[in-house]
Amino acid sequence: MTPSPSPTAAAAPAGATVRPSAFVFRAVTVDTPAGPILRHVDAEVPDAGVTVVVGPSGAGKSTLLRLCNRLEVPTQGQVRYRDVVDLDPLALRREVGMVFQRPALFAGTVADNLRVAAPDASDDELAATLERVALDPRLIDRPAATLSGGEAQRMSLARTLITGPKVLLADEPAAALDARPRLAFERLARSLADNGLTVVWVTHDLDQLHRLADHVLILMGGRCAHTGSADTQR
Repeated sequence: MTPSPSPTAAAAPAGATVRPSAFVFRAVTVDTPAGPILRHVDAEVPDAGVTVVVGPSGAGKSTLLRLCNRLEVPTQGQVRYRDVVDLDPLALRREVGMVFQRPALFAGTVADNLRVAAPDASDDELAATLERVALDPRLIDRPAATLSGGEAQRMSLARTLITGPKVLLADEPAAALDARPRLAFERLARSLADNGLTVVWVTHDLDQLHRLADHVLILMGGRCAHTGSADTQR
C-alpha cells in the first residue's frame, strides 16, 4: 500500500498553512438499480474539528458517510483516508468509528455493551470512557435497556470511543432526541472535536449546522453543491 501525494498539499501556495485531509473524494459515484445516489462528488474533509454534511433527504449524506469507513464502496471514483486508498476495512474501522441515529443496545448491562467493542477493557477503562461521554460511571452495572434515549446514545458513543478511533462519523445521532439531550449531545461532540477527535456529522438541520460546524459540505441531488469553511454559511 503506497500513499499518494496529498492533493491538498500539492495545491497549496508556498508558505501557506496546510490543513491535512481526513478524507478525499475524487469523482465519486454510487449507483443503485434505482439510480445514482452520489454523482461525481469531489470534496475533502479536514482532519480536524467538526465537518457537517448537510442537505435535504435523499441527497446522499448517509451514503457519503458510509463510504468513509467502507460500509459502502463507490461504483466509480476514489475515496482516500489520510492519503491511503486501500486500507484494510477492519483496520480502517478501528480508526474511523461510527454512531448511528438510533443506538444499538445489546442485552445485559452498560458494561456488557461496552465490552462488545473492547472485551479486555478493565473496569477503570470502562468508567473513564463513560466519564468521557458525560455519563455517571455508576451506570456501569445498569441494564442497558433501562437507559433514557440520551443516555443510550451516549453509551453508544462510549462504545465507539473505547476502541480509540481518530475519526468519529455521526449519522444524525441526535435526530431522535428531545431538545435538551440533543443539545447536550452536540456539546459533547464539540468537546471531543476540541480535544483532537475529527468529527464528521450528518444532518438536515441548518440550526445544528450553525451550532456545530467548523467546515461544511452541502449535498444536493447527489452532488457536492458547496464545501468550505462554515464561516461562509453564517
